[in-house]
Amino acid sequence: MTQLTPEQIHEEVQTRYGRIADEFKLDVSASCCGETVDNTCCGAEDAEYEALFSNLYQSDTSWLPDDVTALSLGCGDPITLAGLQAGQTVLDLGAGGGIDCFMAARQVGPSGYVIGVDMTPSMIEKANRNKEKVGLSNVEFRRGFIENMPVDDDSVDVIISNCVINLSPDKTAVFREAFRVLKPGGRIAVSDMVTQGNFTPQQRADMAAWTGCITGAEDVADYVAAIRAAGFGQISVRDKATPDAELVDVPRYEGEVKVFSARVTAVKPEK
Repeated sequence: MTQLTPEQIHEEVQTRYGRIADEFKLDVSASCCGETVDNTCCGAEDAEYEALFSNLYQSDTSWLPDDVTALSLGCGDPITLAGLQAGQTVLDLGAGGGIDCFMAARQVGPSGYVIGVDMTPSMIEKANRNKEKVGLSNVEFRRGFIENMPVDDDSVDVIISNCVINLSPDKTAVFREAFRVLKPGGRIAVSDMVTQGNFTPQQRADMAAWTGCITGAEDVADYVAAIRAAGFGQISVRDKATPDAELVDVPRYEGEVKVFSARVTAVKPEK
């Protein structure tokens, strides 16, 4: 079986999410799985997977327009996880329609700033239209790849992301770039999909499942290793549903691949 190149994976992801942005209508629930699944990024029709992408936000979203909240494609709540403070600079990896950027911008206030990066032109256009609707001036959207971020060195206090890093064909590069753009003492607070066990090459070649945020997910041990290799410390990867234990410590069963929506935090050491 021919292994897909990073360029092919990027193209498939852009196509899928571009279509979601272009075809989005308020009378259709947003989903990267198709129009029949409620507001999810599940990549599978099973209730087990769908539950990973529902009941996400603890923060109030009632102030946001419906076409912002309906285009949420995440698997968690990085805003609550991040514990943002006034005046901070925040970077959102894979900003999509902008929901997490807008919530972050409100929390950091006029003295703070939020940058949303997304590689899909249609999503950038949608996010900028949504920005006009919410009326926030302390947020901007930049087109770019999260493996090569259009962001200055040592310029960001907190990086957030919501069900996006799993879509990348090079997670090591993502975390290396995250380390580069963070200020010393800066941190990541990410919701993402991880696994216990590894998908087969045949499963990873299923682009519907990859772009649906399932088979691009990495084993939690490899995921943590990539974060550590980038230079981060104080690394924590915990299951959204049962956050009391580190996922690397949760018992696993031979031959089984289990998928988790994880809460991921790590800190760039002070110089």
